[in-house]
Amino acid sequence: MFVDIVKVENLSKSYGNLAVLQNISFSVKRGEVAAVIGPSGSGKSTLLRCITHLEMVDAGSITIDGDEMARDGEYAAPDVLRRSCLKVGLVFQNFNLFPHFSALRNITEAQIHVLKRSRAEAEGRARELLASMGLSGKEAAYPCQLSGGQQQRVSIARALALDPRVLFFDEPTSALDPELTAEILRVIRRLAAENMTMVIVTHEIAFAREVADRVLFMDGGVFIEEGPAESVIDNPKAERTRLFLQKLSGEKNGH
Repeated sequence: MFVDIVKVENLSKSYGNLAVLQNISFSVKRGEVAAVIGPSGSGKSTLLRCITHLEMVDAGSITIDGDEMARDGEYAAPDVLRRSCLKVGLVFQNFNLFPHFSALRNITEAQIHVLKRSRAEAEGRARELLASMGLSGKEAAYPCQLSGGQQQRVSIARALALDPRVLFFDEPTSALDPELTAEILRVIRRLAAENMTMVIVTHEIAFAREVADRVLFMDGGVFIEEGPAESVIDNPKAERTRLFLQKLSGEKNGH
């Protein structure tokens, strides 16, 4: 059993002449909740997309639960890559549900086609997950019939349905108003209490302080500072981190 579920070493990614990730290294332990904070455009979402194989990396390595999926732009054999990708789940900020599928079908399709579960087994798991998200009775509802918070809870259920070892959240509340944001944060708190390994890109600093074991501050494609959540947020060592948190606090207070 590997202690580090995610291990990233010297990861770099550029788009043309724009270096988005520069020599990034970090790891996430089993059961750990890591929050990644930083200004827009700092590379946070690209980092998640590289780890979940939605973007190709230029250099460095990514290891998921002991399987090395990429090293210096070369990717593992298809079976290893598939196994690695199945170990990670990604929850997008804009839900990314299939609009023409019901909530139930959004959660069952990947189970049937990717995990080869029977429809009955997949639907049973989907109903369990919807119930755990407070969405019993919404199985037949289409995304357009659900609130933003409900859609995001369906997308979390969809990610969990594939039994990932680690769940990545890319600004899961940025498209939601404060009341709906609270719904999603409650779900993430519960997952943290159940020892789900998670990496959360978020602007919800108070939430990051409360739920994360560790906070990593990212700017300009590099990690400027990382450490225990309370330490980084309440007493940042780097001037850049302090200025970012001050600015965020000022915006929240309407200054």
